[in-house]
Amino acid sequence: MSLAEYILMAVSSLFVIVDPLAAVPAFLAMTPMDTPEQRIKMARLACCVSAGVLLAFAIAGKWIFKFLGITMPAFQLAASIVLLLVALDMLRAQRSRVQETSEETAAGAAKTDIAITPLAIPMLAGPGAISTAILLHNQAAGLGQRVALYVCIVLVCLASYLILRFSAREARRLSPIAMSITVRIMGLLLAAVAIQFTLNALRQLNPALFPTGT
Repeated sequence: MSLAEYILMAVSSLFVIVDPLAAVPAFLAMTPMDTPEQRIKMARLACCVSAGVLLAFAIAGKWIFKFLGITMPAFQLAASIVLLLVALDMLRAQRSRVQETSEETAAGAAKTDIAITPLAIPMLAGPGAISTAILLHNQAAGLGQRVALYVCIVLVCLASYLILRFSAREARRLSPIAMSITVRIMGLLLAAVAIQFTLNALRQLNPALFPTGT
């Protein structure tokens, strides 16, 4: 896989699983009494924290697996199931409980600052996003692609901040129909990513059954 292909896969899969567009309604619902400036400050901190979490797990994921005795194919299969669950909820234009539960959203509404929890964790840097970062780091071929992944994580979190910042200032102008359509399209893409992770795991377990190029 070339560097350009890897970057495209990393950016698209990370953005889809972080899914800042679907986080917007919960973000606004949890900050009904906050000013746009306060919302922007929370969004900035949340995106910085989520970037740090994803970078940390991407770098340290391999050592965590060694310590726990987990093989990469096993993790790929588990991660693909998590991603597929999120994707199915997105196809129904629902925020998945894998990313945050209704209880967490309600608890967030009662907090004075939701930046770290539940906005950063688990809404943005949830199990699916962490799994994706680890898998992408494992698929990186060489230092160049690993550095590219780190940059992609930062860019996705920056894009998430810009989306949340826009929603904080322009909440009344957001179209629920347009957001619903966008979430469904992203859900379809995420389902394809989940299936691809499954195929990659099966290919590692039995290369003859799934030869490269299929």
